[in-house]
Amino acid sequence: MSIILNEKTRVLVQGITGREGSFWTKHMIDYGTNVVAGVTPGKEGRTIGEVPVFHTVKRAMAHVEVDASLLFVPPRFAKAALKEALDAGIKKVVILCDGIPLHDALQMRSAARLAGAMVIGGNTSGIISMGKAMMGFFPYWLDRVYKPGKIGIMTRSGSLTNEVTAEVVKAGFGASSLIGIGGDPVPLTRFAEVLPLFQSDPATDAVVIIGELGGTMEEEVAEAMKKGLFTKPLVAYLGGRTAPKGKKMGHAGAIITAGKGTVEDKIAALSGAGAYVAKKPSMVGELLKSALAKHQI
Repeated sequence: MSIILNEKTRVLVQGITGREGSFWTKHMIDYGTNVVAGVTPGKEGRTIGEVPVFHTVKRAMAHVEVDASLLFVPPRFAKAALKEALDAGIKKVVILCDGIPLHDALQMRSAARLAGAMVIGGNTSGIISMGKAMMGFFPYWLDRVYKPGKIGIMTRSGSLTNEVTAEVVKAGFGASSLIGIGGDPVPLTRFAEVLPLFQSDPATDAVVIIGELGGTMEEEVAEAMKKGLFTKPLVAYLGGRTAPKGKKMGHAGAIITAGKGTVEDKIAALSGAGAYVAKKPSMVGELLKSALAKHQI
């Protein structure tokens, strides 16, 4: 099994005719993703490979059934594109662009929750269910990273994802699903909101989270563990350990505000909840082995 996405999920690509949209749509299809339609206003009648293109999401859904939408759109158009998908009844959306205006992101998260939809992003590489399907841009041909297995992975960081996941594979494991939560200040779905999906997935034995300084998402994971909402082994690696005190570091989501969001606080919260916290990426695989052995998995 996998979470959110599998080879049967019928995917619509908004912004499919752009350079990035068309390039990665072809790679998604090559990987096994069931891309059924694309949308670019004014481009109806074109095809990307064998994928038909329509003016609007509703026009596409009059011809094909759709389960999920992937947005290859600039940040200033993300809110309107999401609204179009939600208004059409789509409940799974991945938004790749970074730098969505703050007030737009707040309104988008609110709209998604009201619609009962899961919206992943922005500022993410997307999501991939190993060996089945992907929505986004992943170099899936790297076997040292993208190997199917039973470890769920969630990440805030694009740059650390391949490094940490490679350590998971090096230790003899693979991934069930990898979810790029994204690095913008307002993630449209948070770590703790994805945890229940991994908890109920029989194909996931443990979870690795790749976090960083700033925000409170890692503390929310610790709280969920303390409440018993997530009971499987969890290993975390947190970027930003060497960030100078009082400095803003990295992308927009990696900012310590009002004394909250330090790596030290996150480590304390996760460790106190029973998670295994790696001091460096190379430790993640060995900690996974220890955690699974302790849980007799």
